[in-house]
Amino acid sequence: MAEQATETRGIKIALVGYLALVVVQLVTYFFTNITVMLAQALEMLSDVLISAFLLLSIFWSRKPADEFHMFGHGRAQNVAALVSATILISFMSIETFREAIPKFFEAEGSSSQSINLAMIVILVGMLVVAVPTIDILKAKTRGASLKAQFVSLLKDEFSYVVTLVAVFLVSEGYPLADPLASTIVASIIAISGVYLFKDNFHYLVGRAPSKQFMEKVKLTAKSVRGVLGVHDLRAEYVGPDIIHTGFHIEVAKGTPIEEADRIAEEVNEKVSRETGCQHCVIHVDPANKPSKRVL
Repeated sequence: MAEQATETRGIKIALVGYLALVVVQLVTYFFTNITVMLAQALEMLSDVLISAFLLLSIFWSRKPADEFHMFGHGRAQNVAALVSATILISFMSIETFREAIPKFFEAEGSSSQSINLAMIVILVGMLVVAVPTIDILKAKTRGASLKAQFVSLLKDEFSYVVTLVAVFLVSEGYPLADPLASTIVASIIAISGVYLFKDNFHYLVGRAPSKQFMEKVKLTAKSVRGVLGVHDLRAEYVGPDIIHTGFHIEVAKGTPIEEADRIAEEVNEKVSRETGCQHCVIHVDPANKPSKRVL
């Protein structure tokens, strides 16, 4: 229960911070007419939607398995991250580009009072974003939703750095720095979306664990007394750090069915304990039986 609370705490902190920053940055934009502040507000708005969706997906992914989802609902987090990526790419980055590009042709200076207000808001934003970022860094495990939130927070911090530099340049008499920074922020939003989309797409179509994991499963199974070989090993992610594995073990010909069953149970228990695999399907074959694929 404590681990589950830790998993959602960083997202909850980020959500509250984002809501506050959207309001503050929109107000700042109307007072200063600095386009990059609008870009930041739109970015924070996308983060509000994303964080809320990611938070819901974590609770949904904890639902137990049922007759329609026999491996549980863990992939809900990957779906949420994929939808988040779509929001980033299709709406927020495009809208930010749309607001920024015309400003290249109508750049105007801002008063020093406006500049000071913008800088204060940016620094406050960097501090607000840093709090959940540090909290997530301390988390022992990160599912797809928490990873997506972490990517979003890193994106925000980098965007704030770009915005801070732009506001400083505007104060020094370089008004084009404002729309230029806005286009950079828009690009950061799009790149983050593409990264999240690519990373979670593979999980949804059945991403396999690393070769090191597969080799560990094989060696662990072969270490059980009575196992003469392992073949036809298959594995895929069915949720955050939840792996479904199936493979065949070879036992000596003539082994009584009761003994073969005992060996399979021991292999299942040992593989689950030492590799973290939560769903193992083990078939028992007599030694030297031809296999489709030997690993």
